[in-house]
Amino acid sequence: MFRTVATRSASFARSLVVPNQLKYTASVRFMSKQSTESDAEFDARYKAFFERTDIDGWECRKAMNDLSGMDLVPDPQIVIAALHACRRLNDYALAVRFIETVKDKCGSKVNEIYPYILQEIQPTMKELGISSLEDMGYDKPELGLQSVYDM
Repeated sequence: MFRTVATRSASFARSLVVPNQLKYTASVRFMSKQSTESDAEFDARYKAFFERTDIDGWECRKAMNDLSGMDLVPDPQIVIAALHACRRLNDYALAVRFIETVKDKCGSKVNEIYPYILQEIQPTMKELGISSLEDMGYDKPELGLQSVYDM
């Protein structure tokens, strides 16, 4: 049974072979693209995106997810624009999660970079009524217990 199916499909495939007289070209697609965007242009693009008045929750989350997927810590002006977008969307949780993401993106230099970002965005956070992670207790684990070896 399998042999008859294989021979039928092979003869069908031979009937579809393109004759040698036909010439065709294959298109070439280059997958890499060199970015010519400067840091200032990058910051301005994301700032303008978050400052749109018609931004919705999905677009805001998508831009934040794109930023968190990049190998960078967002500039404070981008964070401020994102916090204002969260305020327009009335989404406090999204603002807090974005601040957590920014803190996480600082990596091993969290003690150097995060205080600077927090210092820059603090006036905006006060204006919008957003508490810092430390004020809410999000910098410590909720159910963290003392180690039995430290007792």
